[in-house]
Amino acid sequence: MPPIIKVIIPAYNEADSIGLVVKDIPDIVQEVIVVSNNSTDATGENAAKAGATVLREPNKGYGYACLKGMNYIAKSAVKPDIVVFLDGDYSDYPEELKKIVKPIIQDDMDFVIGARMERLREKGSMTFPQIFGNWLATFLMKVIFNAKFSDLGPFRAIKYEKLLELEMQDKTYGWTVEMQLKALKKKLSYVEVPVHYRNRIGVSKVSGTVKGAFMAGFKILGWIFKYSFK
Repeated sequence: MPPIIKVIIPAYNEADSIGLVVKDIPDIVQEVIVVSNNSTDATGENAAKAGATVLREPNKGYGYACLKGMNYIAKSAVKPDIVVFLDGDYSDYPEELKKIVKPIIQDDMDFVIGARMERLREKGSMTFPQIFGNWLATFLMKVIFNAKFSDLGPFRAIKYEKLLELEMQDKTYGWTVEMQLKALKKKLSYVEVPVHYRNRIGVSKVSGTVKGAFMAGFKILGWIFKYSFK
């Protein structure tokens, strides 16, 4: 019997891209959940037209949106076997979801990261702060925790039961690194899968601003150092 897969997409003012994202998700997915994160445009309406379940989270923050999606799943009658996270800006290739979940389905891995390898990235799709921040964070995780991560990529899949075990907390920029650090702490089996990455539609709310890049870096390093003393 094929696994039940649900997708959570946090989205803040992604009206121009969200419909494309939802439509490109493979039909092996049972439900696509778009969390409109205090959007002021037609993100929710466009996601619904594309066939997604739309939730609204008034508190701005990537983690707030992800937690909203998880809370919805927890209350749903049918629980998934696998939860996939990806962004709503069309920088990820949703059709590669099959690659992301394959190690869980075929090899019984707990956790999979879509790694945005340089050779598969469109020119300009990652800013210097993103590239440097990813390098620094994964370098520190390697040195401190002997991790094998090369990226903090947002396109990721995890067994639902393992996701619950992580007891995710971060409400904003630290969500991705928190998940990876807790996966290490819980000794989850994990693997990276190379994925393509393109220039997003619209302007990034994180890497596209000095404040966003600084705050994201601060939160990411905070989580790493917090766990290094545990």
